[in-house]
Amino acid sequence: MSENLDQQEKVAADNQPDLRKPPGPWKIAARKFLRNPYAMISVFVLLFFVIVSFFAPYLTPYDPAKIDLMFPNLPAGTDGHLLGTDELGRDVFTRLLYSARISLLIGFSVAVASVIIGSIIGALSGYFGGWVDTVFMRIVDVMNSVPTLFLNILVLAIFGSDMKYMIMILAFTSWMSIARLVRGNFLQLREMQYVEAARAIGVSNTGIIFRHLLRNSTFPIIVNATLMVGSAILSESALSYLGLGIQPPATSWGLMLSNAQEFMLVDKMQAVYPGLCILIVVLAVNFIGDGIRDALDPRQNLNKSRRRLAKWRRNFSKSGN
Repeated sequence: MSENLDQQEKVAADNQPDLRKPPGPWKIAARKFLRNPYAMISVFVLLFFVIVSFFAPYLTPYDPAKIDLMFPNLPAGTDGHLLGTDELGRDVFTRLLYSARISLLIGFSVAVASVIIGSIIGALSGYFGGWVDTVFMRIVDVMNSVPTLFLNILVLAIFGSDMKYMIMILAFTSWMSIARLVRGNFLQLREMQYVEAARAIGVSNTGIIFRHLLRNSTFPIIVNATLMVGSAILSESALSYLGLGIQPPATSWGLMLSNAQEFMLVDKMQAVYPGLCILIVVLAVNFIGDGIRDALDPRQNLNKSRRRLAKWRRNFSKSGN
């Protein structure tokens, strides 16, 4: 008798409608991202570099530009110098911390500037079409045909190696992929019914672009912006390695690599440390970008979320079964 009652209670509980509203797309994406071990480890690694670079003055007592010719090329583990000193007696660990500031700042600044430029051009091109689309896409084709490294070297050689010029030229040569991506999304979204409804009620073109269409294109923009950070860090390191990037007394990982190449036979670890930092940060950023892409992919939704959404629709949808 008791077993029959238990079964009836279980059946009644299963048939009881689930009043919880299914999670939204951002909540589903966050849940999927948190379950990605590679992405989460990469987030902690990137946060570690950001935190230690921000608190660099409190983590080391040395000035990254202070020269001490009495103690050059000290090995790692020397008393007072965790990773030793370079050819001019500067503390390597201190320079790594301060270099992280420059490299990360350039990487994120270039990504933000490229997203802004590319999103605006891609949005205008995809929404208006016609001659606007033709002009902007020909500009994109011209920019893609120009050798990026040659243009970066030319501009920095003319205007100098100040950090603001480096950010400007790297952003100027990196926005084209974002523009094409946003244009492609706008060409699809501008034909949607909600866009026609917005036009019918008198919403301006600016409102449709920025309040409706651009918001629905944020997922691929976020993914590409994340991957662009790693590309910008590599570009800055390459230019600094060639002597056209950050100049002393400032320091960056690429500049440390450039200085270390002359002393590889004396202490090869001077090149290993900044190269390892570049490798770890770029890998972390790429893993984060891959994790965001997988989390925002609607084809990889959680099974539990699909079942809950179907049950919610059965219980509350006006269209019936």
